[in-house]
Amino acid sequence: MTSEVAGDKRRLLERTSIVELDARERARALLDPGTFRELIDAFDRLESPWLAAQGIVPERDDGAVVARGTLDGESAVIAALQGAFQAGSLGEVSGAKIAGALELTLADHERGIATRPVLLAESGGVRLQEAHLGLAAAAEIGAAIVALRRHVPVVLVTAGPVGCFGGMGLCAGLCSTVIVTRAARLGLNGPEVIEQEHGIGELDAKDRPLVWSLTGGEQRHGSGLADVLVDDDVEAIAEAVREAFRRGPPSEPRSAQVERFLNLIAVVDPSDPPDGPGLRRLWRAGA
Repeated sequence: MTSEVAGDKRRLLERTSIVELDARERARALLDPGTFRELIDAFDRLESPWLAAQGIVPERDDGAVVARGTLDGESAVIAALQGAFQAGSLGEVSGAKIAGALELTLADHERGIATRPVLLAESGGVRLQEAHLGLAAAAEIGAAIVALRRHVPVVLVTAGPVGCFGGMGLCAGLCSTVIVTRAARLGLNGPEVIEQEHGIGELDAKDRPLVWSLTGGEQRHGSGLADVLVDDDVEAIAEAVREAFRRGPPSEPRSAQVERFLNLIAVVDPSDPPDGPGLRRLWRAGA
């Protein structure tokens, strides 16, 4: 075994996978050591009032963790969705916790208190059992992101395996910086939903190479819908988050680049759509 290969294996073993952590552990891991303080935790029992009536056991935190702490010594708020509970879906309570956290962060900035907002999005979309309430929550989160990004970058991390779809996928498009791993997925409709609604001829949700070639982290980064591609490593992701705030907001938010994206769409021939590498080449040519 060469020293280079041995070094690569050692670095791999030394990594802490963010994918293997739950929402609470992810938030704790990204904040400065010893500064994690959860707001409205599981002991407050702020859970969905709608799930039990539909035969679903609710979660005491409704699958959303909101924590304060510091990042690089600066005040920060992290809102994280728990992908293991109802596929990280947004409901009335979980959505209100995230929207409220962002709105309070905005209030901080309006009082001259700089606070850094971070979203950890592992979400299959809006919770079907609370559809309209979840949609309203996603709209409130999006509005808060747009208001906040005038003061401070809003950073979103999605690492996998659930992905970031539906309402949170839309919110990702509003954020200042989107950080992904190769295991992540990002989009509007997830592959299972597409297959369910339009059939396997449209998309085979079990075809993992195909799914990741369309919505995977590497593809989304290569086609300009994510800003930073990192390894599945807590420290690498934490540094990417810190660097996003050091760098400051982009000159123009992605959601304002309408003409740019329309021009890119215009050069795609629907009868002969590009493959993954081809799409990335088109993006670079139009960037």
